[in-house]
Amino acid sequence: MQANTEAKTLHAGGQDRDRIRKLTVTAMLSAVAFVLMFMDFPLPMIMPSFVQMDFSDLPELLGAFALGPVYGVLVALIKNLLHLILAGSTNGVGELCNFLLGAAFAWVAGFVYQRNKTRRGAILGAVLGAVAMAIFSVPLNFFLTYPAYVVLYGMPLDVIIGMYQAILPSVDGLLECLVIFNLPWTLVKGLLDAAICMLIYKPLSPILHGRH
Repeated sequence: MQANTEAKTLHAGGQDRDRIRKLTVTAMLSAVAFVLMFMDFPLPMIMPSFVQMDFSDLPELLGAFALGPVYGVLVALIKNLLHLILAGSTNGVGELCNFLLGAAFAWVAGFVYQRNKTRRGAILGAVLGAVAMAIFSVPLNFFLTYPAYVVLYGMPLDVIIGMYQAILPSVDGLLECLVIFNLPWTLVKGLLDAAICMLIYKPLSPILHGRH
């Protein structure tokens, strides 16, 4: 009886330590992701200047692989809450969009990897996550993000479409702009995050998994 009680106590203590470790790593990754949000840059020959490239989804992917999909989503949430509180300039619209896309990326990637914890599983998960994020970006921007910007900032939709037409005059309508520009842009962004993750995951693994 005493041995069983001691075993249960040790097991509970191990679970508590593991939970604390995961929350600590989540906080660390969220802080890195928050900083990476400010290291964005435009590619004006490819996308309108208001759509910028950054690598703040990378820590979410690391979290999803190391800790599980829920923690990857949590990194995306904390990152955007910090940005909204400390630097928010989009009335929450940009942060909400960023969170939903990052959550889709991290969840799909982490879910696939959880079921096949091999390098191949990680690559497949990351690619599928990038695809899911790219596809989701079209309805999200069409129904939520861009209409919200029109209402909040009084910028006519024709002006937004005109920014796309300055790069490719033949595009007509918001949906076409999103399919031709935003979908491949988001896919490439996710694939770049995936490639970097594959390069740095192993060196960072001792920190992410609490091994010394």
